[in-house]
Amino acid sequence: MSKNRKIIGLTIMIAVILLIIFTLYAMSGENTETVKIGYLPTDHDAALFVANATGMFKDEGIDVEFYEYNNGGDMMSAMASGELDAGYVGITPVIYSISKDVPVKIVAGAQNEGSGLLSHSPSVKSITDLKGKTVATPGEASIQSVLLKYDLKKNGLSTSDIESPTMKVSSMNDALKTDGIDAILTYEPYVTISKEINNQTLVESSEDILPDHPCCVVIMNEKFISGESDKAKKILDIHKRSTEKIEANPEGMIQYLPPHIVPDSEIEKESLKHIKWVSDLNDTYKKHVNDFLNIEKDLGIINGDIPQEKLFSEI
Repeated sequence: MSKNRKIIGLTIMIAVILLIIFTLYAMSGENTETVKIGYLPTDHDAALFVANATGMFKDEGIDVEFYEYNNGGDMMSAMASGELDAGYVGITPVIYSISKDVPVKIVAGAQNEGSGLLSHSPSVKSITDLKGKTVATPGEASIQSVLLKYDLKKNGLSTSDIESPTMKVSSMNDALKTDGIDAILTYEPYVTISKEINNQTLVESSEDILPDHPCCVVIMNEKFISGESDKAKKILDIHKRSTEKIEANPEGMIQYLPPHIVPDSEIEKESLKHIKWVSDLNDTYKKHVNDFLNIEKDLGIINGDIPQEKLFSEI
C-alpha cells in the first residue's frame, strides 16, 4: 500500500512538473509571437528601417517580420485579410480602406511630403504642359495618384486630359529615361535619383503641389491593438525614438537604410532634405489628415465623412 502511494505521489508530481513546463512554454510562445509589419520601398519608412537595423525591436523583446509592397493598395489588401499586424503606408489607401470598414487605425504619422512630378523634357514647366501626355504613378490607390488628380484640378485639367498608367516604382525611372513615358509622379528617393542621376526635370515637388500634406502613416490592425496592447505600445514608442534619431542625425542614419532602396548615400543625403519627419498624433497632424480626407472627398475618391474614432487610435 505504501509503495502504491509512493508511485501515485510520484506520478502526480511528474504531471504537475510537466504542466508547469508546458504552461511556461506556452506563455513564452505568446510573448515571442512574430509581429508582421508591411512597408513600401521608400526612405519615407526610414524610421522602421533604422529601428530594425539598430536592434530596437530586439531590445524590447519583439520578434518582427517585414513584408515589402509596391504600393499602399496592395498592403491594405494584406491588412484587410489579416496578413499584417502593422504597416508603414501612404495616407490615401488608409483613408479609403477605413471608409470601406477595413479594421485598421492610424496610430502615428511617419512623414509629410516627399514626392515629386518629373518629366524627361526640360520644356515642361508645369502640369499644364503635360496635357495629352502620359504621366505614370505607383497606382490608383497611391498618394501620388491623388496628388496628380489634385494638381490637375487645381490647374483646370482633369484625368481625361492625360494618360496615367500604373507602374512599379522601380521601373518608372527607367521608363522615363528611355522616353517610354512623358512624366512620373513618384516618391523619394526615386525623385532625387531621377533628377540627379538620370538628369530628368523636376517639374514640381509635392510641397509645391500641396504643402505639409501627410504622406506615410503608421497603422495597426484593430485586433493587434486590442489583443497585443503591450506590443503595440512598445512598437509606437520605438517608432517615436527612431524618428528622433533620424531628426537628430539624418546623414548618420543613411547607413541603416536598405541598399536596394538607397543605392547611393550622396543621393540619399539630398533625398532626405525633402522629407518632413513626423511621429506624433497631435491635433495639428490630425487636422492635416482631415484636410487630406476632404480633398479625397472633393475628388470623388471617397464618399462622406469618417468619424475621428474610426480613423485614429491613441494607444
